[in-house]
Amino acid sequence: MTHSASIKTALMGAAALIALGAGGAAAEDIGACLVTKTDTNPFFVKMKEGAQQGAEANGIRLSTFAGKIDGDVETQIAAVETCIASGAKGILITPSDSRALAPVVTQAREAGLLVIALDTPFEPADVADATFATDNFKAGELIGQWAAAKLGDAAADARIAFLDLNPSEVSVDYLRNQGFMQGFGIDIRNPTDIGDEEDPRIVGHDVTNGNEEGGRTAMENLLQKDPSINVVYTINEPAAAGAYEALKAVGRQDDVLIVSVDGGCPGVQNIADGVIGATSMQFPLLMASKGIEAIKTFAETGERPQNSEGLDFFNTGVELITDAPVDGVPSKTSAEGLGMCWG
Repeated sequence: MTHSASIKTALMGAAALIALGAGGAAAEDIGACLVTKTDTNPFFVKMKEGAQQGAEANGIRLSTFAGKIDGDVETQIAAVETCIASGAKGILITPSDSRALAPVVTQAREAGLLVIALDTPFEPADVADATFATDNFKAGELIGQWAAAKLGDAAADARIAFLDLNPSEVSVDYLRNQGFMQGFGIDIRNPTDIGDEEDPRIVGHDVTNGNEEGGRTAMENLLQKDPSINVVYTINEPAAAGAYEALKAVGRQDDVLIVSVDGGCPGVQNIADGVIGATSMQFPLLMASKGIEAIKTFAETGERPQNSEGLDFFNTGVELITDAPVDGVPSKTSAEGLGMCWG
């Protein structure tokens, strides 16, 4: 190598070190992964959009993966392993099973990746470096408070159907479920166990896999158990839409309160159309964009997210949306919700 070539090489190396910063990586060298539960639910579609926008704005290479259905743990495990092998700096993940995915996430962190849970906390939460999520218990509590207030004295004799996520009872599932119960005035007993309650107003629980078909089937099953159901809690708005179709098929669509969690534009429109009585809106785009920013900071400085609010997650907010407001439960109308919704 000539003397001039050596100087040029040294200068290039110095420039690269300056770009890297103190122990960090140049933005164009930062790879990140997003692993969602599915790629069909509007919530995860919007989350992916937020991650892509954040990655583009920050010069990060983003790879995206998704399970085939909600609860597809094996596909998510394979995705995390692919991210580790690719040399990614960080992973954003909505775990389909907040316990079963813990070992592979621990493996990723031991390999030097920053792992951030979105929407669904791990169990325990510190399996991941940080969690950016809705306060899922609060989201459930808001719709429970609304439903109880809407029924008034009739709440004492309610017949309630619970349309949950899947048999794994992951954190997002029991948090929303138990939050609703607390808001409605039901003794939740074990806060991480769905179905151990003894309140006679509960008709039963069924699972939906978070989709419309599952919501319809679950509603049909519970109506066979008790045709007098008059309150339906649903894990999300696609499940709520399915429940409505099952109720409509038996002429019960106008005398049953359906409540849900999500805040997608189709769900908010269903508020306006009278399909859903109330929903708790969450903000997936914000979860993803904040997660991307955290990966960039970690890659450049080695700093991990620090929460100063005393919570084991970063709260990205929740808003109750309804066109039938009740005293004591702050809410926004469907018209306002359509200005904030996603999907």
